[in-house]
Amino acid sequence: MHFEILVEDISGKTALEILIPKIISTEQHTFNIHPYKGIGRIPTDLKSASDPKKRILLDQLPKIVQGWGKTLSDPDYSFVLIVICDLDNRCLSTFRRELLDLVDKCSPKPKTQFCIAIEEGEAWFLGDLAAVKAAYPKAKEAVLNSYTNDSICGTWEKLADAVFSGG
Repeated sequence: MHFEILVEDISGKTALEILIPKIISTEQHTFNIHPYKGIGRIPTDLKSASDPKKRILLDQLPKIVQGWGKTLSDPDYSFVLIVICDLDNRCLSTFRRELLDLVDKCSPKPKTQFCIAIEEGEAWFLGDLAAVKAAYPKAKEAVLNSYTNDSICGTWEKLADAVFSGG
């Protein structure tokens, strides 16, 4: 199986490069991770007018999904397109429906999975405070200890406050 993974930022790519080989057998499966420079919005007519060089994930997603559907439509080639992004301030059910509708309008339709972080991907890092402390020994204990797992609290800002002077 081959996995094409789209993620909204470079830090997500860095984390996935470490995590994915721990999740799948890289002797049996392959993967590519494509980072973008932000999440953006799904175009209403599914035709992006934004500059592809800006690499904004959702702005380009209709073209990307359609392209993968055409490129990898060979039934003998086993692959999955995985899109990983933050929910941010969107309604989960509406956002999920928009993403699924986008794939449904493609022909041929690539096998696509969406992974939506309810708060932000940085919550993964804050879920392991010992790892944060190991990576950033001078991280502010009080800020780290004020985090409640799975809370909606602006996780990237909290992480920045903990590890960088001035946030």
